[in-house]
Formats: sequence, C-alpha cells, structure tokens
Amino acid sequence: MTPNVVTLALSLPAALGLFVSYLAYRGYRRHGSTTMGLLAVGVACFTAIPFAFRTLVAPALAWSDALTILAIATAYNVGLAAILWSLRGN
Repeated sequence: MTPNVVTLALSLPAALGLFVSYLAYRGYRRHGSTTMGLLAVGVACFTAIPFAFRTLVAPALAWSDALTILAIATAYNVGLAAILWSLRGN
C-alpha cells in the first residue's frame, strides 16, 4: 500500500470523529452541558488528534517514533479521562 492510501484510510475515522466531536460541541454550546463538552474533547482526542500527530506534527517537527507514540498515547489517555469524566455526569 502506498502512503497516500494509508493516509486516506486513516483520515476517514479522523474526519468522522471530528464530525461527532463537532456535534457534541454544538450540544455543549446549545445547552451549556459540561457532559457534552467533555465528550467532544474525548472524541477528538481519540480520533482527530492522534491522526494530526501521526500525519502532520511528527513529520513537520521530525519527531522520533518514540515521541510520536508517546504523544498519541497521551492523547488517548486524555480522551479516555474526558469521556470518563463526562459519563460521571453533573
């Protein structure tokens, strides 16, 4: 597989995740619900941010593989914490 095909395959879940995150953010803005705001952050941290680290930030800043994996793992952990916090409710 060429890198372009891989990038395209990785961009589809990132785009869908951004859309879901946007919808949750709209719910946060419309109703002032902290739960929806945290859900928006969590979904973005699980989908779009790791994609951005992997395809945009790491190559642009010449990050090592270890630093890239650390950044992605941190984004996953922040996303998981945000979703957990959102499920706890108000």
